[in-house]
Amino acid sequence: MARQSISFTEPNDEWLKAQVNSKEYSSKSELVNDLIRQARNQQIQVDWISAKLEKAEKSGFTTDTKETILAKSKAMLNGKL
Repeated sequence: MARQSISFTEPNDEWLKAQVNSKEYSSKSELVNDLIRQARNQQIQVDWISAKLEKAEKSGFTTDTKETILAKSKAMLNGKL
């Protein structure tokens, strides 16, 4: 496993310590690795959705752009539509 040295802002370091102290994670490294895995999975989902939106946009099924569709979807998820 590759070792890295990184610096955190004080609020971020305090949050990391709190997570470890609550026994949610055994170490800061485990927590950071989990956060990176989550971010990678989110990126995979975003890329998949973007590809689907682009395909739909090119199919002529809608005249909305992928940005408009994404904005509407976010609004619906946030209960604003």
